[in-house]
Amino acid sequence: MKKIQLKPIVQSLSLLGAGGVLIACSSLPGSQPPTLKAATGASLHSCTALVQSLKLSDTRIESAVSVAAGAIMQGDRAVPAHCLVKGRMHERKGSDGRDYAIGFEMRLPLAWNGRFYYQGNGGLDGSVQPALGALGGGPLTGALMQGFAVISSDAGHSGPQTTVFGLEPQACLDYGYQAVQKLTPMAKQLIAGAYGKGPDRSYIGGCSNGGRHAMVAASRLGDQYDGYLVGAPGYRLPYAALAQIWGAQQWAPLATPGATVKNPLNPNGTLMDLASGFTPQERQTVAKAIADKCDALDGVKDGMVQATQACQAAFNLRTDVATCTGERNGACLSTAQKEVVARVFDGAHTPTGQRIYASFPYDTGVSGANWGTWKFVDSLIRDPLALSTIFSVPPAPVDPLKDNIAARLAMFSATNPTYLESGWSLMTPPGESQPDNLATLRGRGAKVVLYHGVSDAIFSADDTRQWVERVGKAGLNPGADFARYFPVPGMNHCSMGPAADQFDLLGPLVKWVELGEAPQAVPASVRGAGNAGGVNTELPADWSAKRTRPLCAYPTVATYKGSGSLEEASSFSCQ
Repeated sequence: MKKIQLKPIVQSLSLLGAGGVLIACSSLPGSQPPTLKAATGASLHSCTALVQSLKLSDTRIESAVSVAAGAIMQGDRAVPAHCLVKGRMHERKGSDGRDYAIGFEMRLPLAWNGRFYYQGNGGLDGSVQPALGALGGGPLTGALMQGFAVISSDAGHSGPQTTVFGLEPQACLDYGYQAVQKLTPMAKQLIAGAYGKGPDRSYIGGCSNGGRHAMVAASRLGDQYDGYLVGAPGYRLPYAALAQIWGAQQWAPLATPGATVKNPLNPNGTLMDLASGFTPQERQTVAKAIADKCDALDGVKDGMVQATQACQAAFNLRTDVATCTGERNGACLSTAQKEVVARVFDGAHTPTGQRIYASFPYDTGVSGANWGTWKFVDSLIRDPLALSTIFSVPPAPVDPLKDNIAARLAMFSATNPTYLESGWSLMTPPGESQPDNLATLRGRGAKVVLYHGVSDAIFSADDTRQWVERVGKAGLNPGADFARYFPVPGMNHCSMGPAADQFDLLGPLVKWVELGEAPQAVPASVRGAGNAGGVNTELPADWSAKRTRPLCAYPTVATYKGSGSLEEASSFSCQ
């Protein structure tokens, strides 16, 4: 059985890059990576003529229509005029008799900035989301709004709520990484046909599975993109999903016997009410205890825990949360509950102690509804489906409350004559969590910006932080000149929670790649009452509806300057 560990990278500088080419001198630690030339724009030649004029290999352009400025709104801003191109690549009959293709749409602005953005979508893919290049934490802006040509795809299958495609080997590979490989050169050719020139600079980004797509592209397509915007990356998705099943088995003994909730994927079905073992009231109690212990560590009590790592050392679940001496009443946790909560936050292990997935940091966002949904509902429905049909070889049903964790773990690295690539291989960056070609990426001037909600319940912010730390220990990020990580305190999976979850990291990434301006403090705002991007209903009532904070590049922390409004980012600095 393959042993999965969060191992530090000890590769020497003489290692070969991903393509078997000796790492260039410019990529060696200590040398300064280059700043790439800034993109220059162009105007769209024609829109409707693209259906006939574009001749792209293995691609059928279905339509090309003009979209007027303001026909689509992103928040309270009008999306500029653009051309919407829809098409399909590699249409085929699958081994299961179903029809498959890589469906996509591209949005080409009339006034183009010379840049290409690949929009990685979340979840199981399966549908072509509007190619607006939406960014993390609410529609503050987007890549299309900023003038990029943007592509979005279904990753090679249709049906976002089903995993039946996982039984078809090629569909699995497309979902894992090959759809991005196939779409990337086609999209660049399409752009060249539309504008008379290809993109000067290319970027890829997304959150959740979209963040995974970006990290996999950094490993497999190192020569195709200049900037990688990686949000809440499920880059070890099979193991995160298995950790969810393991977690369900931990929560189950705490649940109220016989209590059920509706199954959101089956109107006539029910699920065990795992949330009854750690109720919203009890999670609010834990969140308050975390705040009481950690809020002031960043210099001021403002309802936000910015000093995440210091908080992990300061907070003790067993002593800082009241222990119930009688019946549970929401204001305390039983001894059994404390043991389970501590075990889940410590991270999943096999019965013999082998680590399956990363730990999770304690943070006030544990009170968020999104946190509960992932832990108590999705662990019983979505994660088992993915485990059974996409990540396991051979595919095999999963009973989330009874599945043999160690046996399932072994199925991730298995192959057979039908499934020639394992679930681990098709989903994750080659070389486990450390792509071999990062030194080559850095050497040619590419950059990686990562962000993650500290209270993400499905993909751990600790996993992302540890990835960045491994890159640093390997000597590939001296002075944080290649990769920077922005934790978002309080935020759940990609948004929500008591957090300033509205921000734009694409603009700073472009400035870093093309102007050499490294991002350090990025403005973030809450989505309070009246927010055009949609209101975050989980904000505390005593916060301003327009509270702002700087997102700080790890390991710096947003720290109060000692004076100024607690609602303004200008009162804080990254230290």
